[in-house]
Amino acid sequence: MTPHIHANLGDFAKTVLMPGDPLRAKFIAENFLSDVHEVSHVRNMLAYTGNFQGKPVSVMGSGMGMASIGIYSWELFTHFDVDAIIRVGSCGAYTEELKLFDVLLAESAWSESSFANTQNGHKDPITLPSAALNQRLLTTANEINVPLYQGKIHSSDVFYRQEENAHERLYREHQVIAVEMESFALFHNAQVLGKQAACLLTVSDHLVTQQAASSEDRERAFTQMMQVALHSLR
Repeated sequence: MTPHIHANLGDFAKTVLMPGDPLRAKFIAENFLSDVHEVSHVRNMLAYTGNFQGKPVSVMGSGMGMASIGIYSWELFTHFDVDAIIRVGSCGAYTEELKLFDVLLAESAWSESSFANTQNGHKDPITLPSAALNQRLLTTANEINVPLYQGKIHSSDVFYRQEENAHERLYREHQVIAVEMESFALFHNAQVLGKQAACLLTVSDHLVTQQAASSEDRERAFTQMMQVALHSLR
């Protein structure tokens, strides 16, 4: 048990799927998993453990931003013997090469954040996912015929940025193809602790074309991403 997760050792599976929204975690548990039980609900950050096709898996919300996922991922890795966390979230596209509803696998996360430097003095603005876990997700996507785009993503600390058309400069200067708010911290924690982490994202908003997905469209596109994550379980 930790201040933020009221569960016991063994309550979580070795792999945790982590959407930002705790209600999304509940949706995944109720619609994709069998033999589900709730394992924690502190601060309404819902967490569940169940099975997918006979394989144990947990799902838990991370909240928004690096500070939040930094806490939950650290505690899952260090207190609950979790080996791998796969973030399953949404992103905003920075390039027309990506289309609305495309599913993206992060090859790396670039950030202006001080998270890693504050945590342990790590000054590199890029953190990396687990190569083995990424390869497993790629193989799975190919097996179930889900197109999977790959690239460097931008993990931002700020949702409401004042700089107009910042995405154009960031894409040009840093080759980041989409933006979200968590993966840099997740990858950092996994690297520090010798664990595995990956990030699957669905394009829900497009900063170039100004398109945005409806709630119904998001649900359909989200299902594709979830199928990749779940079928990758070993």
